[in-house]
Parts: sequence; structure tokens; C-alpha cells
Amino acid sequence: IKRGLLGRCPHCGKGKLFRAFVKSVDKCEVCGEELHHHRADDLPAYLVIVIVGHIVVGSFMAVEAATTLSTWQHALIWVPLTIILAVALLQPVKGA
Repeated sequence: IKRGLLGRCPHCGKGKLFRAFVKSVDKCEVCGEELHHHRADDLPAYLVIVIVGHIVVGSFMAVEAATTLSTWQHALIWVPLTIILAVALLQPVKGA
């Protein structure tokens, strides 16, 4: 799981796991391990939604309870944070 989170080959830990953002390689360029048969389908995206949702909604509720921000201020905080977290977590979650 650690090697997948880092985007490395699960067999040797040295070769790249992805050739594009979330497109996996067919085989490791270092050890030759075949990786084309590993399919993740939509599970990584669902997991990222759950993780980001818990982080953002929990943080939103904490900030809302502690401060009195307007709706547009909340939008300026939480929308970019949601997008950044989702994009940042997608590849590591798919690798794991």
C-alpha cells in the first residue's frame, strides 16, 4: 500500500506506477512486473469523495460553529479546498 501511495511499482518499489495522472503503466520499466491486469475502476474516486467529504464537512462545521463567516466567504474557502484535496488524493488512493 505504501508503494502504491507513493506511485511506485508494488513489486520492486522503484519503477513508476502511472504514465499519466491516473493512467497506470502496462509493466514496470525496472523489474518488468506486469501491471495491466490491476483494475481499480471507480473505487478510488468513491474513496476520495468519502475522505474529502469527511475532511471538508467536518472542517466547515467547526469553522461555522466558531466564527460567523458569510456565504461567499465560505464558498471562497471550501470550494477550492475541496477541488485541491480531491485532485491531490486521487492518484495516491488509486495507487494504493
